[in-house]
Amino acid sequence: MARGSVAQSTMVKSANAGLVALGVGTGPDGLEPGQGAAQAGARYGIDLAATAERRGFTGASGTAAVIDLPVLHGTGPQWRGLAPAIALIGVGEANPASYRQAGARLARLARGRGPVTAALGAKSPEHTRSLVEGYLLGAYQPERWGIGAGALGGPRDDAVPAPPTTPSRAHPASPVADQGAGQVGDLTLLGPHDRAAVQVGWITAQAVILARDLTNTPASLKTPAWLEEQARNGAKRRNSVLVNSLGPADLDKQGLKGILAVGAGAWVGPAADAARSPRLVTVTHVPAGVKNPPHLVIVGKGITFDTGGLDLKRTAGMVSMKTDMAGAAAGLATVLALSDLGADIKVSAVLPLAQNSVGAASYRPGDVIELYGGTTVEIGDTDAEGRVVLADALGWSAANLEPTCVVDIATLTGAQKVALGDGIGAVFANDEVLAARFAEAGVSAGEDWWRLPLADAYEPALATPNADVATIALEPVGGGAITAALFLRRFAAPDVPWLHLDIAGPARATTGTDVAPAGATGFGVRTLLRLAQRLV
Repeated sequence: MARGSVAQSTMVKSANAGLVALGVGTGPDGLEPGQGAAQAGARYGIDLAATAERRGFTGASGTAAVIDLPVLHGTGPQWRGLAPAIALIGVGEANPASYRQAGARLARLARGRGPVTAALGAKSPEHTRSLVEGYLLGAYQPERWGIGAGALGGPRDDAVPAPPTTPSRAHPASPVADQGAGQVGDLTLLGPHDRAAVQVGWITAQAVILARDLTNTPASLKTPAWLEEQARNGAKRRNSVLVNSLGPADLDKQGLKGILAVGAGAWVGPAADAARSPRLVTVTHVPAGVKNPPHLVIVGKGITFDTGGLDLKRTAGMVSMKTDMAGAAAGLATVLALSDLGADIKVSAVLPLAQNSVGAASYRPGDVIELYGGTTVEIGDTDAEGRVVLADALGWSAANLEPTCVVDIATLTGAQKVALGDGIGAVFANDEVLAARFAEAGVSAGEDWWRLPLADAYEPALATPNADVATIALEPVGGGAITAALFLRRFAAPDVPWLHLDIAGPARATTGTDVAPAGATGFGVRTLLRLAQRLV
C-alpha cells in the first residue's frame, strides 16, 4: 500500500511500475471514471475517456482496456518517466464481487509487465479485501510437475505456506509455473486502503491457493501419508493448531470400518505400502483465551485417488481423480487460514484419507460393512466410496468432538454436475438458521451455491433387506445427489446443525477463468471462511 494519489505519487513512475491500473465503473450516463482515472489523464496528457470510447470499453465488471504508450525519442510528451502502460479496469457497479473480478482481470493483464500500481477506487474494506483476493487468485498458475526431485518432480517444501506477516505488497506466495515473462508482478494499492482488509484478503487467497496446490498434486505423490504430512507441516507453523491421526489399527479399534474398507485395495497384501494406508486426520484450531467458543467441524472427503474400485471407472472419468480429495483440501486450508486470522472460533477439519484402488483386498459390491456407531450398510457400488468414508467421519465427529455445527464437503456425485453444472455447488441442510448464514457467506464470497432438498420421499430407495441401509439407491429413482445426502443424514447428529456440500462440479474446471485457471479451483474455501466468521 502507498499513500498519495495518481496526480503526485512516485509509484506511477516507470521505476516503480510497469503498469498503472485505473478503475472505471458504469452508471446511468455510461462510463464513470474514478478519481484516479481523471488524474492519470491529466498527468499523462491523454484523453482516456475518448480512448476508452474508441475501443468500445464499457466499464462493466470483468472488462478491461490496455493502453501501451509509444516509446519516445527526444524530450517527447509528458508521460516520459511514467509507467509505459495504462490499464482501464471495469468495476461495474462497484460492489465487492466486481472488485474481485477486477483484481483477477488485472492479474491476467499484468503478466510479464513488472510491478503494478492500482488506483481502482475501492471505497470500503470489503472492496479492498475482494480486490486483493481477486489479484492473487488471478495471479495463480498450477505447478508444473516435470522431471525433477523425485519421479515426477516431488512436492515443494512450501506446499503449506507459513503464517503471513502483514504484507506491504500483495504478491503470490505460491510459485508460479511460468517465471520471468509469465510472472505477475507486485501490486501496490495507491491511496487509502484498510490494512486489515488487505491482510484478510491475502490470507483468504493463500488458503484457496493451498487448496488448489494440494488438489492439483499428482496421486503418484499424494498418498494419504503425504496429505497428513502437509497437515502436520501447517500445524508446526501455527501455535493454535493441533493434529491427531488414527491409523489402520486405531480405525479398526474404534469401529471406523468404512474408511478401512475403502482403502484396503491400496495397501493390504504382499505389496503393502504404509504411505497408502487409510487414516482419519483431525486438524483443529483452538483460539487462545476464548472460553467455550463455538466449534465448527468440517468433514472433508479425502480420496487421494479414485479408480472406482472393483466398479472401475472408465478412463475418461478416472483422469481427474487425483482431485477427489478437494473437500479435504478445502477443510484443511480453511482451518489454517482461520488460525492465521486469529479467529475466535474453534474449528476442526476431519479428514478421512484413503485411496480407492483395485486389489485382492478391495471391498466388493454386495458387501455389508458396519460403520462407526453400529449402522450396517450394503455396498451398492464401490465407486460410491465417498459417502462411506464421510459417514464414518460424521459419526465419529458427532461422538467425539462436541460440535456446535457440522459441514461436510465432498466431490461426491456426478448427479450434482448433472443438476447444477460445473459452476454451482449443491447445499443440503437440516437447519434453517445455518442454511441462511451459509447462503449469506456464499454471496459475500462470490461463490455460487444452490440449495437442494432432503426429500424424504426418496428415502425408501436406500432400503435393503441385507443391512440397515444401502449406500446407493438399488432401484434407481434419479436424484442421485439427493439420495447421497439422505444417506449421510443418517450419520449426522440430528440435534446438531449440519450442512452437506457437494462440489463435484465446481471443485475442478476444464477451462480457466480470470479467477481460476483450469484444474483445481479451491471452491468452497472462501465461503467456509466467511461462514466461520458468522458463527462467532
